[in-house]
Amino acid sequence: MLVLNPEQELRVAGLGTASPGPAIDNATLGRRMGLGPMWEQWAEAFVGTKYRHLAVDLETGEPRFSLADLGETAGRRALAAAGLEPSDVDVIVMGTAMPDMLMPTTVNVVADRLGIDQVPTYQLQSGCSGAVQALSVAAGLLLSGSHRTALVLGGDVSAKLVDPDMDAAALPPAQLVNLMLFGDGAGALVLTAEPSPGPALRAVFTKLVGLGRQPGQTLDWYGASRRFDGPPVSEDYKAIEAAVPEMAAESAEELLDGLDWKPDELAYVLPPQLSGRMTARIRERMGAPGAQEVSCVDETGNNGNALVFFQLARLLPKLAAGDRALGVAIESSKWIKSGFALEATA
Repeated sequence: MLVLNPEQELRVAGLGTASPGPAIDNATLGRRMGLGPMWEQWAEAFVGTKYRHLAVDLETGEPRFSLADLGETAGRRALAAAGLEPSDVDVIVMGTAMPDMLMPTTVNVVADRLGIDQVPTYQLQSGCSGAVQALSVAAGLLLSGSHRTALVLGGDVSAKLVDPDMDAAALPPAQLVNLMLFGDGAGALVLTAEPSPGPALRAVFTKLVGLGRQPGQTLDWYGASRRFDGPPVSEDYKAIEAAVPEMAAESAEELLDGLDWKPDELAYVLPPQLSGRMTARIRERMGAPGAQEVSCVDETGNNGNALVFFQLARLLPKLAAGDRALGVAIESSKWIKSGFALEATA
């Protein structure tokens, strides 16, 4: 775990998010996919996510936004919020599970669109913990003294894996659940070693805990030499449902212990955001009942590596001097725990 002391202060100077188009509710999605009203009731009772944003036109199936489109928008908004120009950025780190293509990397396409050049860029391939992994890498680079201002990006576009003309009613529950869980989006923040009024990053960590454990989710890749012979995404929702609340509680405890903070000193908690129903169970298991929960998955869907940024967009305007916030993200494909802590100062 990277715990920062006052002499190593890094601050979140600006934040931006981007969603592709209007929110799509369960009824609209169900009608388009040929699912009856019972599906909408099942979605509400089983998952609890009411809306999501999709990068594909639901009627035609045509792609409308790429991850690079969303990343560019989020990056511009983060820089504007920080009062900085693209030329002020001297390193970029991006976390994503679903880049637009294998090469060129999406982070480099975003950099080109923003007009950023002659700087190091890094793209991390990971599920929902990827945004925190990107934050950890950026923090380490800034603390090394070789860089001063990082643009940290995260996002996913999963709609490209959905065929609007599929026979959704014939799908087994393990595949059907993905239709309502996931959404698309991107986020960005500016992390800087320069003086800034934004909250200070106090700690960040990421830890693989998947030794000997079966993946909770798989995302396959198909090329010209391999025919499509199964679902591109599969998920063991029951395994995730059982493991994530416990892993989230462990992550929160590790952060608090590393910082020597007490649970009752937290003003806000940002729990993992798989779904609305799951978040309630996770939040209860994480403890710190006096801390206010910051969640967004009911409105955004599970947009993967964008979720942390959408939570932060709700958190930052609320922070007052002295407030402490703790965020956790869990990657279930091969089980990664991650988290971070922020503190607002006068």
